[in-house]
Amino acid sequence: MKPWPFAKRGLVAVARVAVTGILGTPIHIVLVLLTLISLATTVLGVGLVLAPLVQLLVRAYADLRRRLDRAWSGVDIPRPYRPRPDGAWIGTPKRWLWLVRDPATWRDLLWLVGGAPLGLGFGFGSFILLLYGLQGVILLPVIVNLASGDDTGYGVTWPLNQVSWGSVPFQGALIAAGILYAAPWLQWALAKYDQSLLGPTSAAVLTRRVDRLTETRTQVVDAQAAELRRIERDLHDGAQARIVALGMSLGMAEDLVLHDPAAAQQLIAEAREASGLALAELRLLVRGIHPPVLAERGLVGGLRALALTMPVPVVVEGDLEGRPPAPVESAVYFAAAEALANVAKHSGARAAWVSLSYLGGALYCSVSDDGVGGAAPRSGSGLAGVERRLSAFDGSLRVDSPPGGPTVLTMELPCVLSSPKTSPFSATG
Repeated sequence: MKPWPFAKRGLVAVARVAVTGILGTPIHIVLVLLTLISLATTVLGVGLVLAPLVQLLVRAYADLRRRLDRAWSGVDIPRPYRPRPDGAWIGTPKRWLWLVRDPATWRDLLWLVGGAPLGLGFGFGSFILLLYGLQGVILLPVIVNLASGDDTGYGVTWPLNQVSWGSVPFQGALIAAGILYAAPWLQWALAKYDQSLLGPTSAAVLTRRVDRLTETRTQVVDAQAAELRRIERDLHDGAQARIVALGMSLGMAEDLVLHDPAAAQQLIAEAREASGLALAELRLLVRGIHPPVLAERGLVGGLRALALTMPVPVVVEGDLEGRPPAPVESAVYFAAAEALANVAKHSGARAAWVSLSYLGGALYCSVSDDGVGGAAPRSGSGLAGVERRLSAFDGSLRVDSPPGGPTVLTMELPCVLSSPKTSPFSATG
């Protein structure tokens, strides 16, 4: 490692630790005092207004620390707060009860109490040790040289410990280098302390996951009911109507076959054509429920076959060592199909790419294009439907689509791959 990048990284870390520790300590103390005062004055009615206002400040400061920890140390800390119930306005008992019943409120208070001495110790310690080391390297040799008249500084002794001045710069350099090396770790340790109290507990994560699965289950049930109604409507208005017409034509042909063979032959020809149209509609309907190519060739092959039908050139990459469960496979296929349909309709892209991979017990599908960007999973959009489809399997959708592009959609679904039943499809989209 070159000396200057090492020193620069250490100096930046010392500055950050000093800022969050030294400057953050008085903020911790003030917020702790305000929290205790607001809770103590609740019996007088003042706390009903003061406590929510103080908690707004506490949570705003905690959010700032979360952002700094993510930016400076790469430690991601999700917000653990419970959603505010309807009608919980500032000054109402409902708002006060919502705050005091939220475990995150008390964890924030504990974080403020413990963070004051910890941050002060880390901040002052790193800053003072760095100054001590630098003055040993730069300042003390200059002072001693001036006092002794020695141009080199060598051979001058320190009266208290009889250590030659030739070793003082070396000692200072060791101290300065040590604190510059340790400062990024101190910064990371502060971030992990923040994560331990500002992040959600395992019970909160589990509760949130159960709530999310309950919500998505309701959405899936509604979506399945709507899908069944669509299939019933398509059968009634399409294939069923054609089959009924086919039966009527054959009945009329049966009556005319002896008296007017030419008319009967015409009706039979029309019936044959109607049967072909009914069969085509049934195949299209079945393909919309579960594409045969998906069952035959797997997810990679199914997406490559889908890519051949797209108006935009699509390249499909991926080599899965097994096959995901059929429901997961179908969900990823239709989610990718919806994403590619959005690319063709809205993005103005000249090319698109689909990438499949399996890592850490999860299946990842990335759909990207070189279009205009600006995609967002707003309510009612195609991406919102993709999110609902994936959430039924505890999956997630991440959208990265800045204005001007490019757009990258990343789908993640936890699953276990099984042994492949068919050979992978080798064509390219």
